[in-house]
Amino acid sequence: MSALALSVLLSLISAVAYAAAAIVQERVAAATPDSTYLRQGAWWASVALNGLGALLHVVALACGPLTLVQPLGALTIVFALPMAAVFVRRKAGAAAWRGAVMATAGLAGLLALTTDADADSVGGGQRLLLAAATFGGMTVLFLASRAVHGPVVRSVLLAAAAGVSFGMASVFTKLVAEDWDAGLQLTEVPSLLAIAVLAAAGLLLSQASYRGAGLAAPLATVTVINPVVAATVGLTLFGEEFRYGTAGLVFALASGVVAAGGLILLTTERLGAASRRSRTAERKTLPGIPAPGQSAESTDAGQRLTPPALR
Repeated sequence: MSALALSVLLSLISAVAYAAAAIVQERVAAATPDSTYLRQGAWWASVALNGLGALLHVVALACGPLTLVQPLGALTIVFALPMAAVFVRRKAGAAAWRGAVMATAGLAGLLALTTDADADSVGGGQRLLLAAATFGGMTVLFLASRAVHGPVVRSVLLAAAAGVSFGMASVFTKLVAEDWDAGLQLTEVPSLLAIAVLAAAGLLLSQASYRGAGLAAPLATVTVINPVVAATVGLTLFGEEFRYGTAGLVFALASGVVAAGGLILLTTERLGAASRRSRTAERKTLPGIPAPGQSAESTDAGQRLTPPALR
């Protein structure tokens, strides 16, 4: 098997592992209060799945180009929606499916236009500035999430910070992989530490993003921002460029618009679903207001037959 084919296979398995971890994390976040999920075996299973996905992703980066491995990571959202429908009986609406397809197709088109050129060397000073800018951006997104009250907006902001974290972890991983042939030196220790911190921060931020907003919107945000951040660094720091000159740039911008439209569709679908669930819960708790599918007469009869202590 060629190195390119191996990188594709590992990327596909990695996407499945990440999707499964996201589904488990969402279930744990919805079922347990703050901080107690650390005592749940299911949460640690999701950590193991994330670890497996990360390990396969690292090997894929070592075998194939960043512009191939990162777009394949967008398949996480494609795998997650049917997996959630099968394993947790949560069906996504038509808007979510359209949004997932648009986000994945737009992102794949954007990154497919990036040339597969050899990466330029990045010195220690540039890496330090890159790490400082990364953690600064993540801090701004985290503080913004604390300042808002809407669960979906908060979720998207946290997921955006997680996407930046995962994307930059891949960038530093690629930097280390590029230096692997020369042997690991002490100068690689800061990059290795940055990878560890970014991976851990991405895991915790993505876990927090699933609370109160479901799976689709935060997962789509992470899936889109992760490779976009990596590709942006590749274009600006590694000396990569879009194929086909000006025409390639136009197609890249169009792909970015398609991906953004898919993310908006996903977020809108989750907002609508949350609003419907809220209205249903209010109807069930208010006396005299029937739940969907229940008549007012049956509600009144049920109240008359229910002992006062159990109402």
